[in-house]
Amino acid sequence: MTNALAVVGAGAAGCGVAYALRDTAFDVTIFEKSRGVGGRATTRRRNGCYYDHGANYLKPTDDRTETLLSTLGTDGLVDIEAPVWTHDKRGQIRRGDREEAHKWSYQTGLTQFAKRVLRQTDATVEKGVEIARLEWTDDGDWAGWRLFDGADTAVGRFDRVVLTPPAPQTAGILRRIQWIDSRRRELTEAIDAVPYRTIRSVMLHYPFKLDLPYYALVNVDRGHPIGWLSREECKPGHVPDGESLLVVQMSPEWSEEHADLSTARAGRRVAQLASTLLDDSRVADPDWVDTQGWRYALPDAPVDDATVRSAEDERLYFAGDWVVGEGRVHAAFWNGVAVGERVTVAHE
Repeated sequence: MTNALAVVGAGAAGCGVAYALRDTAFDVTIFEKSRGVGGRATTRRRNGCYYDHGANYLKPTDDRTETLLSTLGTDGLVDIEAPVWTHDKRGQIRRGDREEAHKWSYQTGLTQFAKRVLRQTDATVEKGVEIARLEWTDDGDWAGWRLFDGADTAVGRFDRVVLTPPAPQTAGILRRIQWIDSRRRELTEAIDAVPYRTIRSVMLHYPFKLDLPYYALVNVDRGHPIGWLSREECKPGHVPDGESLLVVQMSPEWSEEHADLSTARAGRRVAQLASTLLDDSRVADPDWVDTQGWRYALPDAPVDDATVRSAEDERLYFAGDWVVGEGRVHAAFWNGVAVGERVTVAHE
């Protein structure tokens, strides 16, 4: 069992851990509570449309991400060529003034990133399994972590564990560990203190194509109820010709205030707001609507690095965008890779 490693969460960070350990002797098992992989970098399909309803694209900031995408295969990889413009709290739209890098997705959606990464590994992915608690065991013959699901059923024994869920969920797991009290308390408090933005995504589909000079609008002063509005038809392969699909991500304030709205009611309100912002009355009447609430969408600050690393001598690791404080897919992935590399070094 000395090479068994469990990763909790199959988002970008969990995939990064598995990728870092792909050519090692570690036997990696990933436990994912949902039915798919990718975390917020995920995709839905409906009526012939693919749409990225969480993270919108990969935006490489260095050469290693570009190299990785090439390694994973460029078939179906698409670059969003139209620019991102801005809007303010008054709804005034302006041309973006930043030089834009590539904005990558896939013809069948951003979830392809996680799928392609995992295909490079030998990791076992157990979907639909939510890890609720860990338990340290030392019976003389073996010492390590036992994992339990929400029904308190043991799902396996592992030499090492990497926790990648959003910080508040990771803190919840830590609270249930029977472990060194002072260490657990310090870790839990530090992780639970990571601030998050809640975002509700509302998708609006139209049987006509919007004629706009930009791919997306981003609210620069955080004063508008719409924080982000993008057009999936700008991603090749996502939307049939002659149609439009808006992904509208609402501000944290709006998202929290309207968290309990039904899909239909949220769709009506957001469509009206989008119609006003775009100055197009047709946008107020989509022919279908979808929605997704992201309670822990984006971390606004990193956790204290020294504190989370303090558990590594107990073979417990942490990875995710909240560790680095940057809500980007590539940031979460490379943090997972870095953690996986430390696991390898510690085992040598």
